[in-house]
Amino acid sequence: MEALIPVVNKLQDVFNTVGADIIQLPQIAVVGTQSSGKSSVLESLVGRDILPRGTGIVTRRPLILQLVHVDPEDRRKTGEENGPCPIFKRYISVPVGDQPKDIEIQIRELILKYISNPNCIILAVTAANTDMATSEALKVAREVDPDGRRTLAVVTKLDLMDAGTDAMDVLMGRVIPVKLGLIGVVNRSQLDINNRKLVADAIRDEHAFLQKKYPSLANRNGTKYLAKTLNRLLMHHIRDCLPELKTRINVLAAQYQSLLSSYGEPVEDKSATLLQLITKFAAEYCNTIEGTAKYIETAELCGGARICYIFHETFGRTLESVDPLGGLTTIDVLTAIRNATGPRPALFVPEVSFELLVKRQVKRLEEPSLRCVELVHEEMQRIIQHCSNYSTQELLRFPKLHDAIVEVVTSLLRKRLPITNEMVHNLVAIELAYINTKHPDFADACGLMNNNIEEQRRNRMRELPSAVPRDKVRRLCALGPGGQPVSPTEQAAEGEGPKAAGGPTQVEQDGGSSSWRGKLKSSEDGTPDDKAKLLQPQPPLPASPQKGHAVNLLDVPVPVARKLSAREQRDCEVIERLIKSYFLIVRKNIQDSVPKAVMHFLVNYVKDSLQSELVGQLYKSGLLDDLLTESEDMAQRRNEAADMLKALQKASQVIAEIRETHLW
Repeated sequence: MEALIPVVNKLQDVFNTVGADIIQLPQIAVVGTQSSGKSSVLESLVGRDILPRGTGIVTRRPLILQLVHVDPEDRRKTGEENGPCPIFKRYISVPVGDQPKDIEIQIRELILKYISNPNCIILAVTAANTDMATSEALKVAREVDPDGRRTLAVVTKLDLMDAGTDAMDVLMGRVIPVKLGLIGVVNRSQLDINNRKLVADAIRDEHAFLQKKYPSLANRNGTKYLAKTLNRLLMHHIRDCLPELKTRINVLAAQYQSLLSSYGEPVEDKSATLLQLITKFAAEYCNTIEGTAKYIETAELCGGARICYIFHETFGRTLESVDPLGGLTTIDVLTAIRNATGPRPALFVPEVSFELLVKRQVKRLEEPSLRCVELVHEEMQRIIQHCSNYSTQELLRFPKLHDAIVEVVTSLLRKRLPITNEMVHNLVAIELAYINTKHPDFADACGLMNNNIEEQRRNRMRELPSAVPRDKVRRLCALGPGGQPVSPTEQAAEGEGPKAAGGPTQVEQDGGSSSWRGKLKSSEDGTPDDKAKLLQPQPPLPASPQKGHAVNLLDVPVPVARKLSAREQRDCEVIERLIKSYFLIVRKNIQDSVPKAVMHFLVNYVKDSLQSELVGQLYKSGLLDDLLTESEDMAQRRNEAADMLKALQKASQVIAEIRETHLW
């Protein structure tokens, strides 16, 4: 067990060379209020005067002390007993002189930094002539060690208690119980120090005082007993901490080895290094798009997965949310129909009105399509930063090269953006250029709609009163698919015309040469009232405005409040159904073609040309020295990492020297 303390001393020396406290070594921290006797306790343990002395605040900073065991015959022997390797601290409450006003907070934080170490034994020093229940040392120790497993209490200045009092209750643990124990000691006074009283003499006098004042407790108190107790506690503590300490050192060594590798070796062949970095960045950029990058994100979508999400979720759902008839009112449809007929009332629904309105609706697909391009462009710009942060740590060594690569890729993306936008614009323009009413899906929709209209016509004919003459029924209901009038021949084919009733048709009577007369003849059938109703003119246009009143010719000459006629309603429904049917066809085409265009003109183009673009613009002899200039702190960080790695490797060797038998 005696071999363990030198091992810890060696480890302390190793890490002091690099000025790091990343390893929490087993240690003892002495804490206490000002003038509580911390320095005297340490000097008694060491066996000689080693600390500054004087009045007021003397020890102003933490001290790291190591006690090395030497042969008894060696003149460097410093005391009768071996002791621990403690860390000494001052606790000051009130600023003095030029000390900052927050000195108490600073010292408290400094103390907590050391005693929070789970491998640290806390030696809480309290003077016997103060109230033990309000001991600041025990109070701060309890904050980090509430169970008291790491705290040993020391009561100093037993000889300075008031006459008639003693520390029996305190030493017996009746006032403040401490798990590791409570040991009383007698320190040298300032007069003893001034008179150069030896530590050995002070320890002898301390023993005599304890035998006289506390005879029943003398063998469990005093500096000698404190040294033995601390030595035993530290030995066992080191034994318990050593396995975890070894594991911690090995883990840190691996981490610093990886960090040092990321910094890279000093550049010798700049040309090869530049080409290697460019190639690696280009490969990592492409791999991020393909989803095969080594440092791919796990917390969120990135790269190709995010592009896929944009295509099929963001863009797809946006298109599906576009209403085929959005922004299109019945009045708009009716106005388009009337505008397409000119000065003549229409017998059929004009096709030009459908084409005009459907183009208006298809145009609405252009904006979300261009937004899709913009989102993909933003993601490809985001991939640059992803590759810089995660995949090519070497670029951190060369900030100018990093900035140059970012500029080249950004410029390439910026150059491809208008080309891709133009292609997507053309995709919509292509759909607007030719409204293909012969499209198979559209033809099927028209056929289904015509069947529905025909079925509605037959239902209306069956619902008319039986008192209405049959020829009038034929004239009222003779509207075929699309609202088109059905000729008498077509009626006869359906079993509804005069021929079906056994009489000749008008066409047969006139020999087929006087169709208009035939139509007029058929209109003469029925009662005079019926004729008057059939020949009744449409409502006249609004009367001419009075003089002095302006006429707004842009107004639709159909009052919104007026209920549309049956034919107007039917014509509008026909147009709306046709628009919706054709719009869905175009939307499906756009939803399929836009992602393909973006992939071809933007994503795949950048992937295929990225490396050649980087090489062409950066791989030049005149740029080598400038691009491969390391950042100012990179060399320093590399040296620090190398030193720390050497220290960890040496620490690992020191621990490896300990035999397993030493642990037990």
